[in-house]
Amino acid sequence: MASVLVVEDDQFVRSALIRHLTDAGHTVRSVGTALEALREVAHVGFDVVILDLGLPDLDGGEALKMLRGITDVPVIIATARDDEAEIVRLLNDGADDYLTKPFSVEHLSARMAAVLRRSRAAAAGAEPPSRVIRVGGLSIDPLRRQADLDGTALDLTRREFDLLAFLAGRPGVVVPRRELLAEVWQQSYGDDQTIDVHLSWLRRKLGETAARPRYLHTLRGVGVKLEPPR
Repeated sequence: MASVLVVEDDQFVRSALIRHLTDAGHTVRSVGTALEALREVAHVGFDVVILDLGLPDLDGGEALKMLRGITDVPVIIATARDDEAEIVRLLNDGADDYLTKPFSVEHLSARMAAVLRRSRAAAAGAEPPSRVIRVGGLSIDPLRRQADLDGTALDLTRREFDLLAFLAGRPGVVVPRRELLAEVWQQSYGDDQTIDVHLSWLRRKLGETAARPRYLHTLRGVGVKLEPPR
């Protein structure tokens, strides 16, 4: 079970989340503003934070940046916004996952479980393989978590690196989206948009587009593969 901080100003939603999480055996604290959330996180060790974006004192996106300045606790964004650009920005600013309102308590439980598994695995000190992976001009070092393209370092987020390294470890193999969710996101199910957002951002950093791919190739309805340019 986990220690959870719910940051939500809507009293009805807040009460429902508290009731569900408590019934599931979690220890729950809740606040209604960003500043209260920052104070709580600074003084209490939480396993996960569920963060609403529409807070009365500070936008949740700004609150996320401030949280990342003081802690690496996993943060799940709970939002009614579904703009892709904003989702990409939040993920790059340090969010571990996001849920678009309205969502079911079962969906929240599954996302929380996945985030907590990743967090606990990292805390256990599991080391990635030490060998450097090379695909065309790409060079990926899982141990140092560094990636280069044609000798230039790539500035990747944690999830972008995980996605790139997983695909590069299977060059030329079409990886189903379900497998990507299971291996990269540690989720048995989820929205395809999660994968699409990260692929889109990763393509930009590799200097390509979905219409003109070089390394990343999407086979509609099948999956994704990474292979060297021809």
